Amino acid sequence: MTLRSSVAMSSMSFILLAVQTCAHADTHSNTQPPAPPMTAGKAIVSGTVPDQASRNAILGRMRDLYGADAVVDRLEVGGVIPPPNWTEYMRKLLGPNLKQVRHGQLTVNGTQISVQGNVANEAQRQQIVSDMATVLNPTYTVDNRLAVDSGQSLLDNTLSNRVIEFESNSAQLTPTGIAILNEMATAIVKLDNPRLQVVGHTDGNGNRLSNIALSLARANAVRHYLIGKNIPASSITALGAGPDQPVVANDTPEGRAKNRRIEFRLID
Repeated sequence: MTLRSSVAMSSMSFILLAVQTCAHADTHSNTQPPAPPMTAGKAIVSGTVPDQASRNAILGRMRDLYGADAVVDRLEVGGVIPPPNWTEYMRKLLGPNLKQVRHGQLTVNGTQISVQGNVANEAQRQQIVSDMATVLNPTYTVDNRLAVDSGQSLLDNTLSNRVIEFESNSAQLTPTGIAILNEMATAIVKLDNPRLQVVGHTDGNGNRLSNIALSLARANAVRHYLIGKNIPASSITALGAGPDQPVVANDTPEGRAKNRRIEFRLID
């Protein structure tokens, strides 16, 4: 019997990855093993590994990467015969560069490896596969199926429909708002300093001109925070749209909360 394994990755909050490792004894099929359902916010490690030492090594590596609380253990032991040094190669493949892949899957079929998913730019697409090849011996081949995400998609996925919060009727960021902006700064850096417009929005309550002023003040607060995170000031502009671009009706508290938001727009 030979061993087949699969690592599936999906976007989670904070751009983490959900990962599974599968090993099968089937030698007659060339199809990739199906990925199990993902669990948002967790790194799922599942499948079959040859022995307890392999299980401990893979789980240990995953916990080092993502934190013990983020790892879900679904591994089984036994029933497969791996290629030489398989455990060590799998441990090396689970490297920090996998955190750059979104909505992806890493599949190992004997000595054939396929990696797919989305990355921020072409340099990342090439580097991730190069790093994988470097840690493997020449009997392994790596099929690069990674695709480059658009910059706007990266920003949208990082924000992930969350609202950057401010103190009531103020341009003072809350701790929650600051935490999200820290993630946004990391995403912006990956785009190699793009031209970016920060747009502030309010709900429809109150005076329109006052709302426009508040939305601009909040957009500028975000701009200044990002500049403090080493984003060049010349690459970011701020705009206050006030209540003029609602995403939903303003007739419920939930709707008004969604309309009070910050948007990040790439400028061509």
